[in-house]
Amino acid sequence: MAGLLSVVGTPIGNLEDASPRVIRTLGEADLVLCEDTRVTGRLLSALGVRTRLERCDENVMGEKIERALARLAAGERVAFVSDAGMPGVSDPGQRLVDAALDAGERVEVVPGPSAVTCALVASGLASEHFFFEGFLPRRGGAQRARLEELAAVPGTLVVYESPRRVAETLANVAEVMGGRRVALVRELTKLHEEVVRGEAAELAELIAARDEVRGECVIVIAEPSADELAERRRAASGPGRTLDEEIAAGLAAGEPKSALAKRLAKAFGLPRAEVYDAVVAAAR
Repeated sequence: MAGLLSVVGTPIGNLEDASPRVIRTLGEADLVLCEDTRVTGRLLSALGVRTRLERCDENVMGEKIERALARLAAGERVAFVSDAGMPGVSDPGQRLVDAALDAGERVEVVPGPSAVTCALVASGLASEHFFFEGFLPRRGGAQRARLEELAAVPGTLVVYESPRRVAETLANVAEVMGGRRVALVRELTKLHEEVVRGEAAELAELIAARDEVRGECVIVIAEPSADELAERRRAASGPGRTLDEEIAAGLAAGEPKSALAKRLAKAFGLPRAEVYDAVVAAAR
């Protein structure tokens, strides 16, 4: 029989989130690769599953990949799990999946909870477009620099953070993106799950005032407004012509009004109708 690598999503808190397929897949595996055998051992015991466990975290992933590929080539079923959530998302398991696919081995994904999508939905912020950052740099200067880069992303931002550093990170978010709405989502699917929302500066002060923050934290930052995005893009591009100057130049060159409005709306990050009205007014 052909081997099979199963990438299995596991509960991020509530054990009832382990689907029957998750339990069956783990029980049928010849080997379960995991970040921490103690953590996964407790999970399997709670699920009533007995199978062989082997550590496969970031530190040993390189040496374990070849062994896993050999097992797959021999027709074995290998399951891979992280300590919690969906493996391969901000997780070294991506390297194992990549290697298995390159080797022509079968790979299946057994869906499970993900803190990224759970936090995004729980935040109540727009989710049509979002960007998952994972963990930000720890040092303040490097973190603020990265936040400046992320501030120009035209979508909601999702960031993981330690409870020990979450207050400081929120303060940096407030410094870089002060007008944005932000949600702190904590202890997802657990007894003390919490969602706290507010403007960045307000939320930073609220969390800083707490004696202690516990549990895994996810910070969700609202997407920039059209005005903010346009301003950031103008600042990033350095000194240049204003919208009115660009309109005048386009009209002087004989560019059709609708095409000019479409081009400049995209360049300045503004609504097309608003730019078109400005073009028509300038053409009178």
